[in-house]
Parts: sequence; C-alpha cells; structure tokens
Amino acid sequence: MFPLGTVLLPGVGLPLHVFEPRYRALVEDCMAGEREFGVVLIERGSEVGGGEVRSDVGTVATILEAVPFDDGRWALVTGGTRRIRVTEWLTDDPYPRAEVEDWPEPEAADPDATRSAVAAVTAKVRRLLAAQAELGAAAAPATVELADDPALALHQVAAVSGLGPLDAQQVLSADSIKERVLLVDRFVDEALETAAAALRMSDGGEGPGDP
Repeated sequence: MFPLGTVLLPGVGLPLHVFEPRYRALVEDCMAGEREFGVVLIERGSEVGGGEVRSDVGTVATILEAVPFDDGRWALVTGGTRRIRVTEWLTDDPYPRAEVEDWPEPEAADPDATRSAVAAVTAKVRRLLAAQAELGAAAAPATVELADDPALALHQVAAVSGLGPLDAQQVLSADSIKERVLLVDRFVDEALETAAAALRMSDGGEGPGDP
C-alpha cells in the first residue's frame, strides 16, 4: 500500500518519485511481481515518516513505466485501474500493507440515462477548463480525451476538474455512479461560479462585495 496526500481515481494516471526506503522496497517487490500496489489518501499526517491516518477506500495502481536511479530512487508512471476497500491494516513492515477487497462499480439501473448524465457533467467540466485557461490557470485542455466507459469517464472528469483531495475522496467512495454524478456536478458548479466571478473581475466588472 502507498498512502499519499492525493487521491488516485480509476482511469487516471499518477507519476511518482519514490525516494523513501520503505517505498523503494515496495517498488522492488512490485516489479518482481504483478506491478500493482494500492493507493489510499492520507487523511491526516505526512507522506514521509509514517504514523499517518489513512482512508480505507483506495485504488489499485499499475506500474506502466519504471525508471530506477543509481541511488535507489525510482521514477514511476502509474495508472489507476479499480477501486478497493481495506478490510484490515497489517504491520508497516517493511512498508504499509493491508488486506483488501475489490469494490466494483455497481451496474447502472438505466445505462442510457447514466450516459446522458455523465455527458452533461462532462460538458460542464469542459466549460470550466476553458474558463480556467482564459484566466491563465494551469488546467487540462478543454478538449481532453475521455474513456468510452461512462464510469471511467466520470472519474477522469473529476480528476481534471481540479477537486481537492477530500472532495476527490468523496467521489471515489460514492456508492453508485448516480451519487458520483451528483457530487461531481455540485463541485463543478461551485468551481464554475468561482471562475465566472474571477473572469468578471479580470474584465473590470463588479466582484463580490463591490458597490
């Protein structure tokens, strides 16, 4: 297990610079096996040194590229594949370990309605990305390509929309795709309002609190 201060969502890439000795050992073991490890959010504490409080819902990361350095560090490119739930944390020896179970996405009751809902949220996120680009903020391009599968696409949309770790954890932990759509839609609406206010300010318009 690799606890981090960020949330990895299925269908999303995650580059990593691995320098701490315990995680170097983890990578070496993964490279000798199935090249997978679990990523969970550190809810409280630091990524370095241990003793952190960890989420029990995470994502399996697959190592796609791995570059070793002479001093033992690794540069990794990983990709999130599927959700997992921790059933029991084990001792952190030689690195964080846990018993986990897969947490598959539930089947959508109405696949056509689900696709429509995801498409509507995706359109909002593309507007948000365009607004962020206009403001000069670092953001994914509004034309970013998404997976055909609506469940994966929704995770990807959430990832590029700039959610903070706790909001992203809510998205990952949603019990259904319908609940996830509602969460992402609400978060994106809030971000769109903020971006619109910033654009008005940059154009010389009145901002909040102006007479």
